[in-house]
Amino acid sequence: MIIIQITLGGITRLTGSGLSITEWKPLLGTIPPLNGQDWQHSFEKYRQIAQFKQLNSHFSIEDFKFIFFWEWFHRLWGRLLGIVFIIPFITFLLKGMIKRQMIGPFLLLFLLGSLQGLLGWIMVKSGLNETDLYVNHIKLAIHFMAAIILLVYNFWLGLKYLIPDVGKPPVQGSGVLIFTLILLGIQLTYGAFMAGLKAGVYAPTWPDINGVLFFPPIDYSSMASFVNTPLGIHFIHRNLAYLISALIFLWTYQVFNKHSGYNTARTLPCLFVLVQVVLGVYTTITSYKAIPQGWGVFEWSAQLHQIVAIFLLLSVVLNLFPERRTSPK
Repeated sequence: MIIIQITLGGITRLTGSGLSITEWKPLLGTIPPLNGQDWQHSFEKYRQIAQFKQLNSHFSIEDFKFIFFWEWFHRLWGRLLGIVFIIPFITFLLKGMIKRQMIGPFLLLFLLGSLQGLLGWIMVKSGLNETDLYVNHIKLAIHFMAAIILLVYNFWLGLKYLIPDVGKPPVQGSGVLIFTLILLGIQLTYGAFMAGLKAGVYAPTWPDINGVLFFPPIDYSSMASFVNTPLGIHFIHRNLAYLISALIFLWTYQVFNKHSGYNTARTLPCLFVLVQVVLGVYTTITSYKAIPQGWGVFEWSAQLHQIVAIFLLLSVVLNLFPERRTSPK
């Protein structure tokens, strides 16, 4: 459900739907407009912001309903996530099926999930004004990375509680994997920057960046160039991809066939990173084909690029997990 929620967030962004709901109602927001008057009321609120005035002034009420649906469904799925967690948690707790040492991690999981709603609203609110056409890309990245942290923590707990410690020796090369995991976190952050600033279209070429193979014309002495300018963000995102790919290939070479067990798991990072690079290149060269409030080859490739990035991250975490199991029972 978390992976689906992140995917819904990507669809919401790609269809330009994120600013369609201008209010945050944690409970009443579950119910969408039910009649023509309610729809007109919601539409009028959207008409007050810069995105409508400068980009979507041609919108009819039917156009508005399309973008409203994706933002509403994204929020609804988040609420369903909370319900799917809290009802079994309370039930199992009352029945004594949850060990005392598990309560803390589960509560932290719930708090991380709840925080997502707040961060999502802070992100949306950054675009609800008369000047900005989209949400702030840094707040978008914070919202996205908080979801990634929630996903990884949930995945790690699942591995911890569901897979017994059978005393198998850990797979070597954890140093490379930990460094790769850190770089993946930075790379995912820059992926969100790319999405927030629509940076792909600023350099829809490969392997060069607008005709320059290595160093595009940006101010390399200023950190702002690599945080706030589309071309600088594009430069970092693209070159981090090369570095991460090289590290994963190195790790795969180091550990493959050197240990018994985990053979399938060891192949996953290499497989996912290859697919991810291909999707990244294709997303870049098709970025100029983006369809406002539509869905085409760019939207498909961008969404798949995000999904595969998630599975790449989880495959690295999966291979780090045996490192924590060092003592046989």
